[in-house]
Amino acid sequence: MGSDENFDIVVVGAGPVGLSFAASLAQSELKVAVVEQNTFYSLANPAFDGREIALTNASIRTLRELGAWDVIPASDKSALQGARVLNGSSAFALRFDPPSNSGEPLGVLVPNCRIREALFKIVRLQDRARLLCGHSVVDATNSQEGAVVTLSNGARLTARLVVAADSRLSATRDLLGIGADINRLGHSMLICRVRHERAHHQIAIEWFDHHQTIAILPLAEGVSSLLLTLRSNEAYRLLAFDDDLFLSELTKRCRGRLGKMTLASKRHTYPLVTTWAHKFRAPSAALIGDAAIGMHPVTAHGFNIGLSSQKQLARGIMTACRDGRNVGDPDMLHIYERRLRLSAAPLYHATNILVGLYSRDHLAARLARHLGLRFAQHVPLVRHGISAELQR
Repeated sequence: MGSDENFDIVVVGAGPVGLSFAASLAQSELKVAVVEQNTFYSLANPAFDGREIALTNASIRTLRELGAWDVIPASDKSALQGARVLNGSSAFALRFDPPSNSGEPLGVLVPNCRIREALFKIVRLQDRARLLCGHSVVDATNSQEGAVVTLSNGARLTARLVVAADSRLSATRDLLGIGADINRLGHSMLICRVRHERAHHQIAIEWFDHHQTIAILPLAEGVSSLLLTLRSNEAYRLLAFDDDLFLSELTKRCRGRLGKMTLASKRHTYPLVTTWAHKFRAPSAALIGDAAIGMHPVTAHGFNIGLSSQKQLARGIMTACRDGRNVGDPDMLHIYERRLRLSAAPLYHATNILVGLYSRDHLAARLARHLGLRFAQHVPLVRHGISAELQR
């Protein structure tokens, strides 16, 4: 690569959303660069990171349209036939099930690394997409005339549009002068796969217990992904335990729900941070995925919103190209921002309210949670509406 190169679009970040955006532009004649600070090898061979993504049917359709769905091995796809929400020691469970006549699961669980690997393979086949790996973005300037991105190796990339897809703590977003509400929640997720003796029946469990939240995601028979949300200092304390002590602690915290357990993967921790960018676009620039909206994982919907955001932006760009307009057309970016804000804001803010309620452990909060779950169970409009959102 020379010191200066011209592109139609520069995408910063080769995570699943950045790669899917590049793949969405495959049918265009646009010259696209995807900049990623990690190495080419790590992109081609992503390591298992503990995260299992609950894909809605809409996200599956998008991945299928991109050609990535069939690249993912069937053995890495786990159908989600239902979900249960529990509160404390109560035996009551709020139930979410797919409609009896739908013939579709509630969703499908796929490891994050397998999605990334599949999308990487698709983008690698594109003639007009360039993967620029091993370099970070150190500067970005933008105006109505275009954008200039400077990489850590000194190369300068000019583009008609720069798209930030580089995480919820996006450095590119900062360089573009776009602010964001960043909420560091003081909690972390501790994630691992476990083998267990009791059957999960492909039912996910979200359990809001005292001073902790436990999510159990069903994978292969007798295997689940277990997510424990705790105060960060407590999560790191558990991370330091040896395997036997850690399994003993997990069994106690799960109250034996899965029976005897053994570890089926390494343990991973992730600090919980939610973000909402003040704007999703700027002159000749746009944000997608976590750079725009970083959802709390309690609803397991953040990836689906990110995948939807890139699809909306790619569709707007393709329409602008057909109409002879610039890929950074201000009106197109305004429409993209408005639609994403309208579609994502209700779930984002409702999730934050839910997290606020379920992170408090005093008696009034526990009672409110209990009554809320029972209300939702007995009002079909609420329960079926959430199920429909998961399935859409």
